[in-house]
Amino acid sequence: MTKPSLDTTREQFAAGHFIRVVNYHSTPRSDAAELERELEGFARDYAPVTLDDLDRLVETGTWHKDKPGLIPVFYEGYRNSATVAAPLCDKFGLTGWFPIATSFVDCDPEFQEAFARSHWISLVEEDKQGGRIAMSWDEVAELSKRHVVFPHTAHHEGFDTVLDEVDIRREVVESKAALEAVTGQPAPAFVWLHGSSYGQSPLHDRAVKEAGYRYQFANTMIHRVN
Repeated sequence: MTKPSLDTTREQFAAGHFIRVVNYHSTPRSDAAELERELEGFARDYAPVTLDDLDRLVETGTWHKDKPGLIPVFYEGYRNSATVAAPLCDKFGLTGWFPIATSFVDCDPEFQEAFARSHWISLVEEDKQGGRIAMSWDEVAELSKRHVVFPHTAHHEGFDTVLDEVDIRREVVESKAALEAVTGQPAPAFVWLHGSSYGQSPLHDRAVKEAGYRYQFANTMIHRVN
């Protein structure tokens, strides 16, 4: 991989050749109109970013589209990410990126509210009306055909609470295997709860790298891992 010089990077930013990442969590139907307006504006001013687009930027250091790129990220695996956010991304030609807490999806709908409340997953009033709060695995598989899905750990954990090899395997490795079994695609990225950066813990960094992830998403940047 060719590392771009600082001058090249500055030139790219000045020309508007960069990627903006916008984070969302729950996207309830009651807020769909507001989300639609936001995504319509983004689609006007930014270009969609596929996984291939991100790979190309990282490999060359150059953004190849006329407009800056946009990655809208929809966290946790809420069902409304599949039923509200994804269709709006489709409507405006945007590629959505969906980090999924795999155990949230795997949880019986009867217990998903309890799971959410005990694992730092925020709920809105619509989520309390009964039924499934998280996506189904079928919805995850369908989503992966048009967008990018990847693990947000298994149980929505931060690296500071995943303390031994057993926990690390469950949150980093088994979440990847579960997602790949459903989508039939390699999971390209990983993200911890709180958006912790790569480089904070050698133990956890090694696990992410050895699991085969290409990227780690963080609150301040997208790290290239492999």
